[in-house]
Amino acid sequence: MGDYRAPLFLAWQLTNNCTGRCLHCCEESGKDFVWPDEMTRAQALSLARQIVELKIAYVAFGGGEPMSSPFVWEIFETLASGGTEIKIETNGLDLDDAACDRLKALNVACVQISIDGKDAATHEKLRPGSGYKPAWEAVDRLVARGLEPELVFIPTKLNVQDAVAVYEQAAARGVRTFVTGPLMRLGRAAAAWDALAASDEDWAEASLSLKAAAAALKGPRLALYPWGIQQEMKTRAESPQSMVLVVPNGRAKLLNALPFSVADLKTESLASAWPKVGAAWKSKEVQDFVARAQTDASLLRHANECWDLRVAA
Repeated sequence: MGDYRAPLFLAWQLTNNCTGRCLHCCEESGKDFVWPDEMTRAQALSLARQIVELKIAYVAFGGGEPMSSPFVWEIFETLASGGTEIKIETNGLDLDDAACDRLKALNVACVQISIDGKDAATHEKLRPGSGYKPAWEAVDRLVARGLEPELVFIPTKLNVQDAVAVYEQAAARGVRTFVTGPLMRLGRAAAAWDALAASDEDWAEASLSLKAAAAALKGPRLALYPWGIQQEMKTRAESPQSMVLVVPNGRAKLLNALPFSVADLKTESLASAWPKVGAAWKSKEVQDFVARAQTDASLLRHANECWDLRVAA
């Protein structure tokens, strides 16, 4: 990451607001979980303009539900007009015909929609406040416009047996990529780990079955994430990506599993924050936290906090 004057990629959690309250949410989002100090419209648009000025290639929007932000379209338009590619992670509830037409006009690079069961009962048990039928309808609208959506499937004890059935449904509906991987031990999933996490054996069996289904059907590209969050932290600490995470209150962080914040982008420029991200990855505080988290999973419950880390850039 030291080779670049700006990140190649920015992950932006635009808001912690969400209609859903998913049992396995990494960010502990929901209608009653909006952060009191989330960025204002002016602050968010200022950051979007900085992204364009720095020629950052790609921004991925998550949350919470990014489409619930009242100024999300202004941000999208600012980025798209400046040549920055956009990815959106959404439950699909806000993607009606008009919204999908706008996404097509903006030439959005990727829309990911999560579907976590072969039927409504399973999906909506894991994602209360979300919707199974509306999610598939959003997929169909995107496919009809040539936007080639991606589907995300999060395996748990409640649905790991549905993995192949959901892949088959995705294949039948023209989904471009089927994205899955081990349940991330963060947020609500960390708090309810024993009740939610599928066994290593069940996930290994599901992975093999998905590979066989992908080969037989020649359907969506199968993107199997290779490791859980602790290995992710270790790998990134050894070789950080050229990216920065921006959380709803505008704090710049390193990774969604790490609580460390190196800058407040409400008051500091993204250009000045970027060298601090690189310095933070090398700091003793971050390296020690990552090493301890390999055996002390309780540290992962701090992921959504913002600990000030002062480093010399």
